[in-house]
Amino acid sequence: MLKKVSSGFHPQDVRNFLENYAASCPEDVIAIDAPVSDNQDATALIWALAGQGRQPLLRLNNVTGLRAPVVCNVFGSRRRIAHLFETDEPGLHAAYQARSRAAVAPKEVSTGPVMEQVLTGQDVDLNTLPMLQHFETDRQKYITSGIIIGEHPETGIGNLSYHRAMIHAPNQLATSLHSRGHLWRLLNLSKEMGRPMPVAMVIGGHPLFMLAASARLAFEEDERNIAGGLMGAPLEVVRTPKYGIRVPAQAEIVLEGVIDHEAVVEEGPFGEFTGYSSDRSTNNLLTVETILRRRDPILVSVAGGNSAEHLNLGRVPREAEMVEKLKARFPSVTAVHYPSSGTHFHAYVALNQSREGEARQVMLGLLGWDQYLKNVIVVDADVDITRDEEVLWAVSAHFQPHRDVVIVEGLPGNALDPSASGIGTTSRMGLDATRGPDFHGTRALISEAAKARAAALLNGLH
Repeated sequence: MLKKVSSGFHPQDVRNFLENYAASCPEDVIAIDAPVSDNQDATALIWALAGQGRQPLLRLNNVTGLRAPVVCNVFGSRRRIAHLFETDEPGLHAAYQARSRAAVAPKEVSTGPVMEQVLTGQDVDLNTLPMLQHFETDRQKYITSGIIIGEHPETGIGNLSYHRAMIHAPNQLATSLHSRGHLWRLLNLSKEMGRPMPVAMVIGGHPLFMLAASARLAFEEDERNIAGGLMGAPLEVVRTPKYGIRVPAQAEIVLEGVIDHEAVVEEGPFGEFTGYSSDRSTNNLLTVETILRRRDPILVSVAGGNSAEHLNLGRVPREAEMVEKLKARFPSVTAVHYPSSGTHFHAYVALNQSREGEARQVMLGLLGWDQYLKNVIVVDADVDITRDEEVLWAVSAHFQPHRDVVIVEGLPGNALDPSASGIGTTSRMGLDATRGPDFHGTRALISEAAKARAAALLNGLH
């Protein structure tokens, strides 16, 4: 194996993470050596384990039709994500923000493991890539963890974003830029210049690099700098052979090519974060001209649909940003939580309301800042917002529909929301489930001493 390029810091590949995590948290890793189908079995395993209240990291070592092991559900557990930041779940948001503010520019190196094999011309055959079908309703096998990197043609500032992709031809991928974010803006810039847009798709980076790709930044900022901050060391990058795009030197696979702004191809349906199979797509064509890969690549797959992994990967950076903004503007806010039950569309906020109407201010602030959100529920600080049943109890006991609802119509919505209008607009709602100044009631409580006695008695029964 090619010796890893090092800058004196910890290795930046997923393999090092897997080795260290398996050693430190063996109870949270399940390795399966028995034959597993490449058609839905990984997803079925994740769903079955989630039904048991478990979200372990999975290593599938014998997947039918694949000449590569599969690692999945890396982001299925918030505790595991917190482990990446050397903190616990309550400290995750602050740890993410602290590291992201320490952003550092990438360090260019001459080579790296991703360049062990460089395939061009007739040797480019996407059918040799390890891929999975995740749902019965998916059109076919999909790349679910692909991070597309585009660079501004003048400044070189990069944009990283996730885009599902399926094989259209041996050297072409059908993909969707439905988020219409900064990559879409770069594509339109290329259109104005009259040329296709050079891109690189990274499959299998370090988990902290993958989280950085979910960061929400200004157009003039580069997620590769955030990756360096999250890792505590500059992201080591190599340039792709044809277009010189800077990609992680220790990635598993990189696809280099162009997106043609004129071409339209069929793509989808695919199981999206809403829990529905979505055929809403921008139907873009990515022609792959170079494949960079390790000789023995690992497929790092992200479970699609409304899996905890899919949701956590997208929302942890967003949550961290929103928590920081809310607490800076509203010191009474004690916690913010985006529940899996609400996909990306719901958020819960706990606060110690200092004056009447403050809950409404908080709701409107969050609904305005986060374009994904449709519903925000605000509760008192003694409600555990990590538990849906606690929040619903607060709604049932504190909320009056005629008085405590705020609805705003006609705002931009998410393109994948199946309930949104055809023109992409949505309404947004805030529910004030705080007790309010005129509330009458004292919450029934059990003393800590009684809880301790009950726990001791129950332990004695085992």
